[in-house]
Amino acid sequence: MHPSLPASQGNYSRRSLSLEERRIRSAWLLLLPMLLVLALVAMLPLYQTVFYSFTDVSLDDLTVYEFVAFQNYLDYYEEEWYGLLSDGLWWKAVWNTLVFATISVSLETLLGLMIALFLNTKFKGRGYLRAAILIPWALPTVVSAKMWAWMLNDQFGIINDLFVKIGLISDPIAWTASSGLLTIILVDVWKTTPFMALLILAGLQTLPQDCYQAAKIDGVSPVRVFFKVTLPYIKSAIIVAVIFRMLDALRVFDLIYVLTPNNQNTISMSVFARQYLFDFDRFAYGSAASSFLFIVVCMFTLTMIKLSKFNLN
Repeated sequence: MHPSLPASQGNYSRRSLSLEERRIRSAWLLLLPMLLVLALVAMLPLYQTVFYSFTDVSLDDLTVYEFVAFQNYLDYYEEEWYGLLSDGLWWKAVWNTLVFATISVSLETLLGLMIALFLNTKFKGRGYLRAAILIPWALPTVVSAKMWAWMLNDQFGIINDLFVKIGLISDPIAWTASSGLLTIILVDVWKTTPFMALLILAGLQTLPQDCYQAAKIDGVSPVRVFFKVTLPYIKSAIIVAVIFRMLDALRVFDLIYVLTPNNQNTISMSVFARQYLFDFDRFAYGSAASSFLFIVVCMFTLTMIKLSKFNLN
C-alpha cells in the first residue's frame, strides 16, 4: 500500500489494476482465434514466399532446392539473367505501379470528394442515386476489366465507333496498346471512385450542423466554409480512404492482366511476380519479386500512418 493513501484507496487501486489486467487478458483471448487464422492464411504463406526467395527452388518440385542467399535479389541468377535489383523489367514494373497508384488514387480522391459533397446535399431521389453509383465498385474487377476491353477494342468496340461518329477521331484506335497505362488508370478511376465517395460521405455525415448554421448567419462564403470547416473535419476520413486505396493500387494485378496481357509497357509488380512464379518457371525469382512487393507495401503503410498521425495532430 502506498504510504500516502488511505487503506480503502490502496485496496481500490489494487482492485482496479486487477480488473484492468482481466480486461486485457479477456481481449487477447477474444483476439486469439482471429490471430491464429491470420497466421495460417497470411503469415505462413508469407514466410514460405520469403524463404523460397533465398533458394533456387522450381515449381516442378518445391521440396528440392539449394540456398543461394541474395542471388535472386542481387547477383546473376544464371548466365543470361540478372538478379531482381539489376533487372530493368522489374524497375519498369515498379515505375508503372507507382505511377498507376499515384495518379489513380489522386483522381479518385478528388472525384470522390466532389461526388460525396453532392450526395451529402438534400434532393429528391438521393437514396437511389447513392445506391446507383456503387454499381461500378460492386462489379468484380475481372468483369469490369473485360467489359472495358470489349468497349475499347479497335475493331468492334463501342468507344471507337462513338468517337468516329461524332468526329473526335478519324480512324479506330487500339486504346490498350497505344495508351495502355493511361487507359488502365481511367478504367480504375471509373470503378473505384464510388468507393472513395462512400468513405468520404461517411465522414461528411458526422459533421456538426451548428458550425454551418453559424457560418450561414455570419455570411461566410461556401468556399471559405469548405476549406475552414468541412475539409478539416473530414480530413481523417480522407486519409483513411487514401491509405486503403493506395494499398490496393500498389498490389494491382487483375485490371492490368485482363486489359493488357503480356505487355511490358504496362506491367506491374504483381503481374511481374505472377509471370515468373508460374509462366516462366522461375519460382524462386518470382518469390523474390513478391517479397520485394511486400516490403514496398509495408514501407508505404508505415509512412502513411506516421504522416496521418502528424496531420491529425
